Amino acid sequence: MTANKNQIVSFQQVDKIYNTGTVALSGLDLSINEGEFISFLGPSGCGKSTALRMVAGLGEATRGKVEVFGETPKEVIKNSNDIAFVFQDANLLPWRTVLDNVMLPLELRNSNKKSQKETALRVLEMVGLKDHVKSYPRQLSGGMRMRVSIARALAAKPKMLLMDEPFAALDEMTRQTLQNELLEIWKKENTTILFVTHNVYEAVFLSTKIAVMSARPGRLSSIIDVNLPYPRERIDNQFNEYVDLASHSLENSAIERSI
Repeated sequence: MTANKNQIVSFQQVDKIYNTGTVALSGLDLSINEGEFISFLGPSGCGKSTALRMVAGLGEATRGKVEVFGETPKEVIKNSNDIAFVFQDANLLPWRTVLDNVMLPLELRNSNKKSQKETALRVLEMVGLKDHVKSYPRQLSGGMRMRVSIARALAAKPKMLLMDEPFAALDEMTRQTLQNELLEIWKKENTTILFVTHNVYEAVFLSTKIAVMSARPGRLSSIIDVNLPYPRERIDNQFNEYVDLASHSLENSAIERSI
């Protein structure tokens, strides 16, 4: 794999085999550049989340190598706050208010209390929750809880945001609203986003690039560069052409695995 000065993540012929014998990934070879919004698109069980967890240092390759910012993921996590993870479940602490949940990662860094609060309020305003800082998770809708989770991840000003199907459990209207808000955050914060989804429309709407994965064992079937300007219109003809392209790529990857 040829190095790129803007490359911040590289999978180099990565295999992942779990202790159960399940082969989650096979020969994954992929590079991700600074500032990209890349979606991992594929069927359930194809290794999308496994790939994301390895970038976060939450799992190691069985064979091959994963590098983040030129280091191993565990070195990055140990020495910096450059990576943040948003899971499908908001995972908020029920006994802490919205503000206190967002301040948590800042408290773990032992930063100044005043600075913690200022930063937390800034990111809560960014996600539209400045009027709910004293609320508890049980008082929030599912979409609002996910906003808190995103704000908490942004509080440490990460260079890279990992998102594992964060909108999957939400209704369509809320999902589209959060997709729009996420794109605004991405542009404003100048971060790199790795996003897992099995929704073709979501992948095309959000991404600069789509990594299409085959069914287990997960392989990179194709890369789609989504050359559409932002903001994108879901009813636009070019948008739907990319949806068709991504859908056909998924179908072809399924055929490839069955041969």
